Amino acid sequence: MPVIKKPLGETTPSKDKLDIAFIHPDLGIGGAERLVVDAAMGLQNLNHNIHIYTSHCDKSHCFEEVGSGELEVSVYGDFFPTKIAGKLHILFAILRQFYLTIKLIFTGEILKYDYFIVDQLSFCVPLLVLFARENARVLFYCHFPDQLLAQRGSVVKKLYRQPFDALEQWTTGISDRIVVNSNFTKSMFHKTFSQLSWVDPGVIYPCVDLASAAVDPEADLEVKEFLTSEFFLSVNRFERKKNIELAISSFAKFKSEFHKRGESPSARSKPRLVIAGGFDARVSENVEYLRELTHLAESLYLNAFTIRGKLLTLPPSTDILFLPSIKSSIKTSLIKQCELLLYTPSFEHFGIVPVESMLCQTPVLGANNGGPLESIVNYDFTSATRDSATGYICEPTSEKWGNILIKHYFEVDPSTKEQLGTNGIARVEKIFSRDEMSRAFMDNLNKTATRPNKGKLFTILSFWQLEAVVLISGIVLAMYKR
Repeated sequence: MPVIKKPLGETTPSKDKLDIAFIHPDLGIGGAERLVVDAAMGLQNLNHNIHIYTSHCDKSHCFEEVGSGELEVSVYGDFFPTKIAGKLHILFAILRQFYLTIKLIFTGEILKYDYFIVDQLSFCVPLLVLFARENARVLFYCHFPDQLLAQRGSVVKKLYRQPFDALEQWTTGISDRIVVNSNFTKSMFHKTFSQLSWVDPGVIYPCVDLASAAVDPEADLEVKEFLTSEFFLSVNRFERKKNIELAISSFAKFKSEFHKRGESPSARSKPRLVIAGGFDARVSENVEYLRELTHLAESLYLNAFTIRGKLLTLPPSTDILFLPSIKSSIKTSLIKQCELLLYTPSFEHFGIVPVESMLCQTPVLGANNGGPLESIVNYDFTSATRDSATGYICEPTSEKWGNILIKHYFEVDPSTKEQLGTNGIARVEKIFSRDEMSRAFMDNLNKTATRPNKGKLFTILSFWQLEAVVLISGIVLAMYKR
């Protein structure tokens, strides 16, 4: 098949209705998948033709827009394993994407599209650049450099990762345009990809669908009847990096203070902590972490209770309630009705949960690092910040977070809490709406023809030589480790 090289100054497609393909590794229910779905829906609502290509999509475990068929999705290469004996994750991720891209090339589907939006895994970018039609462009969305997420516990593992790290930097740089999900990620991009110093990534914040906070009387009533007392809320996947234990230990400090003030007029009904989020019983970390969190609660003399599925009767003695894998409608109702949302991860690349909380007009507490610094506006308990703040930014220690819970619950008046909520939804509408993200995507797609084509300085021979070295060395090193 002939190589098609694009002229340096060639413009991007000028037609009104564009054909845009998304390429994503695994279309599940994580934050990256939520962004892809929202971006695809936003661009589709702008009357463009959208198609998502992925290596895996389970229609029983995906976002509603995918499961309902509202978005067109094709799955290629799911017969490949994702790992062997718990190893070779990155190698098989590349193989699965390689198969997907080859399928697009040999079926001719690759020639249908004006733009390709690739995220998470950049391996396919050179192939798209080589074999897409002349005026097609490739935008790569970097959620976070993959090499910073990989564990490197041994010398062999470090050697194993080196060719993949080099491949990530090289293939990322070939994109016509690179964007990231926050200024924090942009700073990490520059620190990680030293050979791409000439790249100035655009920033496209993840979004929320403004309609997702619409009133759902059935879900609202179910939560209200089930949780008859006030509650704090933590929403995260059950993964250790989410640092959910911070919410539990902070709540333990709050409970101690609550008991001291129990007879005071300011004390109200017995508050609880609800911990909800994504949970997959097939994932060992999810199962182990929930068990660890339960033990932590018990060690702090907090009564923990877990409910899977429909909300049933809650024991009155419950202090900590675990709700693994709840429906979206229940999650939204929990956020709307909680006292304060606790967003516990540190150095989160962006973090969509604080934005979801602000959309529901609920104040949110986040760590003073990473993405929350860009989404949450801090309230310092003074009138100077009351008209702009949407929650609290604080060093992630149980002592300091516990103090925030105490002050918010006992000292912040209802009108101020309402003002924080009003500020929150106004900030979401201005910066984090689906319409705003769609506009940002279109702006960056339109810029794909203007950046210098330094990333195109490669040959077919060097490309295939590099791929061969990466795949062979990865297999050999991984087998040696076993």
